[in-house]
Amino acid sequence: MKYAIETHDLVKVYDNGFKAVDNLDLFVEEKTIGGILGPNGAGKTTTIKMLTCLIPKTSGEAKVAGYDVSKQPDEVRNRIGMVPQLVSLYNDLTVRENVELCADFYNVDQSIKDKKIDDLLELVDIKYAEDKYVKQLSGGMQQKTSVVASLVHNPDILFLDEPTVGLDPTTKRVLWDLMVELNDEGRTIILCSHDMYEVDKICDNINIIDAGKVVANDTPQGLKDQLLHNMEENNQQIRKSILKLEQEGIDENRETINGLKSSLTDESEIVTVMVSNINDDMINALDDLDVVNKVDFLGNGRLIISLKRSETSVNHVITTILNQGGNIASIKTNDPTLEDVFVAITAKHRKEIKHGN
Repeated sequence: MKYAIETHDLVKVYDNGFKAVDNLDLFVEEKTIGGILGPNGAGKTTTIKMLTCLIPKTSGEAKVAGYDVSKQPDEVRNRIGMVPQLVSLYNDLTVRENVELCADFYNVDQSIKDKKIDDLLELVDIKYAEDKYVKQLSGGMQQKTSVVASLVHNPDILFLDEPTVGLDPTTKRVLWDLMVELNDEGRTIILCSHDMYEVDKICDNINIIDAGKVVANDTPQGLKDQLLHNMEENNQQIRKSILKLEQEGIDENRETINGLKSSLTDESEIVTVMVSNINDDMINALDDLDVVNKVDFLGNGRLIISLKRSETSVNHVITTILNQGGNIASIKTNDPTLEDVFVAITAKHRKEIKHGN
């Protein structure tokens, strides 16, 4: 397995003594889209600055495209592109002039420079505005120009820091499609974003950073599955504690027992099912299932079903509807979102720090 980004015990301590990055171990495979998430002040920006050779590391090891950021910074710079959150372009130059300036900085071959710029401008659909000054452009058009400038030297790795902040939904989707297309061409994409839907939609793997450390790393679905698993394990431990206290005596432990019960995570699962031919027999059959807590019919073929969470609950619902002759148009569960994962993991880590673990 080859890594586009690889760090071991990476540390950054600023002159005022603040440790922004704390023994960070970060790995992003080649030719993947890697997401980096973290609360404000978690160390994401500092990490990106070290990886892109903008600031030196204090200690540890960091390699980008196989090159050491301290010993081989020029090799790193030649293989990366950067799209910052705040567009870094010259307002008094045109779109094309900004891109040409970047091409000259990276010594792009003059014989292919013009065609390369034309192709990239077409790729992001901004060729029509190549002679407009940057100061005349909308935020979305400026961001597209920034992307072209970052790609003009054909980098292997593209860093994007909050690339879609403030953009309209249509422009966001254009940039998402572009990221996927660039990745399909073999580039590694590093996406830093607070947009959970964006990261969930396009990233192959996610690193969550908090207090300068990687506190979770997995695929988007893997992180959600792990959250469910942790919730179930936590509930099992709480129930064991409740049972033990009840055996010792309910009256004398009532307050503690009630406190533990209130900390149990809701284990019900809400399933929304669209059925084109709902009838009373179907609803009654669903209501009779042991795994079903409640069935609500909202009209227009929509059923909202509260289930006892298990591996087979949804299967029972589908089977029952089909046995009743139902035609299922769609089904959707309320699995944890990436935002749920993010909140749970960072809250747990902050609690561990507070208690000195």
